[in-house]
Amino acid sequence: MASSALEIQDVEVSYGPTRVLHGISLAVAAGEFVALLGPSGCGKTTLLRAVSGFVAVSAGRIAVGGREITHAPPDKRGMAMVFQSYALWPHMTTAQNLAYGLKLRRVPKAQIDRRVGEILAMLKLDGFGARNVTQLSGGQRQRVALGRALAISPELLLLDEPLSNLDARIREEVRHEIKALQAKLGITTIHVTHDREEAMVMADRIAILDAGRIAQLGSPEEVYNRPNSPFVASFMGAGNVLELEARPAANGIEIQPGSHNDKVLIPGSRVAGPVVAYFRSEAARLGAPDAAATDRLLLRGRIVQASYPGGFYRYAVAVGQNQFMVDDTRRLAVGEAVGIGLPVTSLHLFSRRES
Repeated sequence: MASSALEIQDVEVSYGPTRVLHGISLAVAAGEFVALLGPSGCGKTTLLRAVSGFVAVSAGRIAVGGREITHAPPDKRGMAMVFQSYALWPHMTTAQNLAYGLKLRRVPKAQIDRRVGEILAMLKLDGFGARNVTQLSGGQRQRVALGRALAISPELLLLDEPLSNLDARIREEVRHEIKALQAKLGITTIHVTHDREEAMVMADRIAILDAGRIAQLGSPEEVYNRPNSPFVASFMGAGNVLELEARPAANGIEIQPGSHNDKVLIPGSRVAGPVVAYFRSEAARLGAPDAAATDRLLLRGRIVQASYPGGFYRYAVAVGQNQFMVDDTRRLAVGEAVGIGLPVTSLHLFSRRES
């Protein structure tokens, strides 16, 4: 851990008698981009504020570059934060906002002017330096907030949902800009977000938080394709839930036939007994209800609702007392009998005791 840019060891935070963070540990490498992802109330913002010094730590240790900062004030931690609200000074120009942190550090004016010029060019804000920030667009204000944080050359950049106030088109554009800039500068970054796609696009690793604990930590591919719990599977988009019975087989498990499904072998799995399968709407395939298949689980049902979100159709398919969401490029009729084909590799299986 000594080579980590950020070390969080067994950190606990309480608000009065209520414990919010439960012994969280996380090591972030120099130049790494880590997203803290989770639903509202999971503790991700509290963890970011504990790192920044705005929330007191009741137990554990935090270090940056090997230097302990657990109880250091925010301005002595060598980091900068971009807030959700941007927190720009409305009475100042773009250049004055960018220079603010440097002035507080008593940097000579010539150096400030040079650094502000570099930041304006870096963020494609040339020509906006003299403009009041209230005259800028949302995307431009976000760039100014980011530039103000980068101007002081922090050891660690903290992003507290800085894109949530932007519309969808601008948000998608800016997230790629921030990631490209972070990679170019090689700055260690921690990003809080509740947006799964945003974390997947921007982060090298994702820490998924649940009730003040890290539920899973890994690359975007790992947490998406190999969720380690029902909570992670559901949060990462596998919102369809199916209860099944499974028995051990020679090289995996065998899903037992039911009133709406046939028997199928799932190689490599060891989760037997009553199981719960999670799967994504885009992983399923619609076909004939009587189609034979050995490499997929086939559920027989009927379309009860259809919508068109753009580029594909989204169907609600009733299977017995359950309904599952399935995406398909074809236009099918409500009431049509269909089979939901689920490739065995798309099923995230857990013991029913875990769900």
